[in-house]
Amino acid sequence: MTTLTATLTAGVPSKNAILYHAIRFNVGDPAALIEIEGATPARSLILREIEMDRARKHARADAVFGYADFTPEGGLSGDRETGAAQAVVEFLRRNNITRVVTDRSLPFIFAHHIQQAGIALEYDPDKGVLDRRAKDEQEIARLAEAQAITEQVMERTLRMIARAPADRAGILQHDGEPLTGSRVRAMMDIWLLELGYSSPDAIVACGTEGGDCHNRGTGPISTGKPVILDVFPQNKATLYNGDCTRVVVHGDVPDEIARMHKAVVEAKAAAIAATRAETTGDAVHAETARVLTAHGYHMGQPTEDAPDTHTSMPHGTGHGIGLEVHEPPLLDKDGPELIVGDALTIEPGLYSPALGGVRIEDMVIVTADGCRNLNTLPEGLDWR
Repeated sequence: MTTLTATLTAGVPSKNAILYHAIRFNVGDPAALIEIEGATPARSLILREIEMDRARKHARADAVFGYADFTPEGGLSGDRETGAAQAVVEFLRRNNITRVVTDRSLPFIFAHHIQQAGIALEYDPDKGVLDRRAKDEQEIARLAEAQAITEQVMERTLRMIARAPADRAGILQHDGEPLTGSRVRAMMDIWLLELGYSSPDAIVACGTEGGDCHNRGTGPISTGKPVILDVFPQNKATLYNGDCTRVVVHGDVPDEIARMHKAVVEAKAAAIAATRAETTGDAVHAETARVLTAHGYHMGQPTEDAPDTHTSMPHGTGHGIGLEVHEPPLLDKDGPELIVGDALTIEPGLYSPALGGVRIEDMVIVTADGCRNLNTLPEGLDWR
């Protein structure tokens, strides 16, 4: 018996980055892209009828159908997700498909109906991963746009903090009220919203709050202490993300923070210089470790009995970015080989529970002989 195979990507494009990447069309209802090599049409998109006209104009598909175009003998369920899965199965049946290859994001409701129909279902761990890593020109342009907006808001925030007056206790003030991590984060959220971006849980961590690399920061911002700002907004139209981290110190910079900052800036430069296709995430991270340890700092999580002054980098050098803030590959121990088109963050950092943290982050695009840095923002601590 001849085995006819199709590949399937399905789910809700606004939530499923693999499906959205494949069709470059954003809707909030279940959809499915079915690809049959050598067939006409080769790429068929099934989605809610109300979206069909827009999809025909904008989606990356050879043919667009509604759920009702593939109504099984017993009819479609009134539940939209169930109806979408039933339509997919009917499409497969009419095209004599006996085997389906899918990716890690397939909702179980589709898998259930496919298997119930007696069609073999096979998982490909690389499907929707490697092709998303190799960013095309459209994606790079969208990432560059997102990073430019990220830097615009980042610079506005850094300068606001640096120029704020301080009260007698050293707490910074803005419009007569204390500046806190929570308040600054809310201000950035509004500025980004006005520019068409959403901003989930940016980090604004002052002093000892910044000594924990993932502490979002809520408390007051004080003069003479490092403030880590890490913002990673998503363009609400294209869904591509920016990601940038800088540090500001209001007033005089403590000597040890200046020393930490110098080491982090050198580590970032070394990691960027090592980033190119066919090297590995492991090798890039090793460059970060080489520089930081040469400056006398530690790598990895501190032990439970480590003093508060212990200063180390407990995380990897960076990660992939695109439709999601965190995507493969990782720049860390055992990180994989890099490929042309990888979009990566390079973000070494040092953290001391007693003093706070310093992290500097850029976004780069991997090329055959190096990488393109999408950032233009200065790296310093004084933003007056």
